[in-house]
Amino acid sequence: MTTFEYDVAIVGAGTAGCYAGATLADAGYDVVIVERKDEAEAGHIACGDALKGADKFPESIPKSQIEDSFTNTEVDHGQFEIPQENAVLDIPVPGELAVIDRYAYGRRIIGGAERAGTEFHYDTVVQDVLQDDDGRVYGFEATRKGDHARYEAGVVLDGAGALSLLQDKADFEGTTFDTNVRYSQFSSAYREIIEVDEPVEWSDALVFKPTKRSAGYLWYFPRTPTEINVGLGFQMNEEPMQLITDLREDISQRPELKGATVTDKLGAALPTRRPYDSAVAPGYMAIGDAAAHVNPVTGGGIAGAAYAGQYAGEQVIEAIESDDVSENALWRYNERVMDHYGGRYAALDIYNIFSTAYDLDDLLGLLAALPAEKLSDALYSGSAKVGLGLKLQVLIKSFGHWGTLKNLYDTKSLADRLLDHYGTYPSSPDGFDAWQRERDRIMDEIYARTGADAKY
Repeated sequence: MTTFEYDVAIVGAGTAGCYAGATLADAGYDVVIVERKDEAEAGHIACGDALKGADKFPESIPKSQIEDSFTNTEVDHGQFEIPQENAVLDIPVPGELAVIDRYAYGRRIIGGAERAGTEFHYDTVVQDVLQDDDGRVYGFEATRKGDHARYEAGVVLDGAGALSLLQDKADFEGTTFDTNVRYSQFSSAYREIIEVDEPVEWSDALVFKPTKRSAGYLWYFPRTPTEINVGLGFQMNEEPMQLITDLREDISQRPELKGATVTDKLGAALPTRRPYDSAVAPGYMAIGDAAAHVNPVTGGGIAGAAYAGQYAGEQVIEAIESDDVSENALWRYNERVMDHYGGRYAALDIYNIFSTAYDLDDLLGLLAALPAEKLSDALYSGSAKVGLGLKLQVLIKSFGHWGTLKNLYDTKSLADRLLDHYGTYPSSPDGFDAWQRERDRIMDEIYARTGADAKY
């Protein structure tokens, strides 16, 4: 058995892992990223390829090093198709948006981390976590190219993705780390890259379409006018979909995609839940998908993962410099995530919860009556202002769905209250229990108001 020693060991060569590695290596620390895929396959990840906030990426891997993987920067709106209502909602998308070649992007961020000084170990599969008698994580055991290897480090960063094995192996008793995690809070997704001969008319739009069940949707995201990322997913607490069959059926009904050639296919799990309440434990931090740093409505997680990686790297530097890798020393990472996007994502999750309590046709009828710009605000900010005039307009258009509409407005008020509460996220673990209790009281009101089953 070979034993490797590093200042920081990172599991997973995804966005969060690479941005964390670049941040730390650039500061002069010995960093390794272990990746289960081989070197040629690393960076090949199932993704919708839509990158929101492409203009505001962290500087640890500068945008200049990745922007040639941005294959479509002309997208500025979304089209939400509602066949049941014979409607198409045109939804503006604020800020810079790009559709990317995810494999090319993955290779660019690996290259950026390498240039900063990060070491990569490919063909390395983590098997167990190393913890001392005080519960501090100080490494992990793995199989590297078929041989047993041991990694010891001052801090371990878990960028292993949704439903990370490390979290199954670590003992988090007595820590703040969020263990209120189960399969029903995640989605199963499948996507293909297809090529067509003629440009599609909607090459400047992200196209969404509901599936035949309330907890899923299809997407058509144009990488280029003739290369489309197409996919769908469903919530894991629902009856499983036939992902490949259902996707092929929908594609076959779109004349513009007739004769399309499939060039790549891949599946994955992704979090459709609020971010972890705390993603730190002694010597250990979860980043990106491994801490549910994903917009739970759209599934977008690239930009959030990049910032999580940088925030984690910066906090590790401070902790190592002070020779203290306790929860308290790592806590500021939680604060920065919650302040940047965590609270907003938690508020958006309320609309997922709301949707589980209502009939799909009723929800789609109501959705078709709502103004597109307000849907855009809600999708990206977690909230939207609704004045009296707009309420009257929606009331007229939503005839037949008034009961659901009233409950939606009530739920919006509670989501806004929840967003405000996340603004009071504690500055140390000392205030964490009290903060959670108040948050859970708000959630109880949301469940009671919507009639939805408890998600957490």
